[in-house]
Amino acid sequence: MTVRPVAVFALQPWARDGAFPPDVLHRLTRLVDIDPAVALTSFRDPGPLREAEVLITGWGCPRIDARVLDAAPRLRACFHAAGTVKNHLDPVVFERGLAVSSAASANAVPVAEYTVAALILGAKNAFVRSRDYGRPGDRHLDSGLTGCTVGVVGASRIGRLVLSWLERFAVTPLLYDPTVTARQARQLGTELVDLDTLCRRSNLLTIHAPALPETRHLIDRRRLALLPDGAVLINTARGSLVDTDALVPECASGRLSAVLDVTDPEPLPPGHPLLELPNVFVTPHLAGAQGREVRRLGEFATAEIGRFLRGEPLHGAVEAHHLALTA
Repeated sequence: MTVRPVAVFALQPWARDGAFPPDVLHRLTRLVDIDPAVALTSFRDPGPLREAEVLITGWGCPRIDARVLDAAPRLRACFHAAGTVKNHLDPVVFERGLAVSSAASANAVPVAEYTVAALILGAKNAFVRSRDYGRPGDRHLDSGLTGCTVGVVGASRIGRLVLSWLERFAVTPLLYDPTVTARQARQLGTELVDLDTLCRRSNLLTIHAPALPETRHLIDRRRLALLPDGAVLINTARGSLVDTDALVPECASGRLSAVLDVTDPEPLPPGHPLLELPNVFVTPHLAGAQGREVRRLGEFATAEIGRFLRGEPLHGAVEAHHLALTA
């Protein structure tokens, strides 16, 4: 009889239940010995960690640092059933040689879906025109995604998915990403340009870059002014990449429109102009996995654990050097 390694959940109970519904949990329990009723949200009591070889983390996981690792001497791997690991993994996890995997690629799918939907609706001026429902108006002959130039900021997992899905539309895709070569961009089906050029040429601009000190206000007042009249800005990455104070007058004038799933600050305070403007559509950071979509994260983590136990390469492997470029 094969001895299954001991695993422990470290996440909010609601995140566990969403990522590991009964059928996914059944698959998981065939791989590891885990108590489904235990979902750690604090490591103050190190008892459950003493025998753990695998830690399954997710939303609400407390920070894993040297103290936690000292309490878990048998721990070999951390599997994150969510996106970024940046907020809960101390670099010591990598220094001690633990395998780390994230379900970020699974979480990228709904964000890319949201983005493409926003591109289509934004290109049709749907958010503005919905306010004028039933009123006579022009035919908006300049609307629609066909023939648009779409600027993608960041060849992240999400950015790459968006670029691949844009191939089915009659658009001209552009890419800005300082970590990508022109050859790599061509392989992604796009043209690599500098950020100012991308802004000047884009009818729609969608942001998929990480929040880093050097990317704060990447889209600032000057670059917003470079966007052509009628352009739509879409942000599903991090609110800090856009200068909110500079975006307000551009949208208030009607020159630009925006679809924002993230803002800076987040959430925006009640009565903020961006919440009132008819050409700005704001959602509460919901583009990532929600509701029924969350099971994708558990499915990914479970498959990764299987690969790990079989000695196969991890599809969502995270290395220490990835953190500097991770959202």
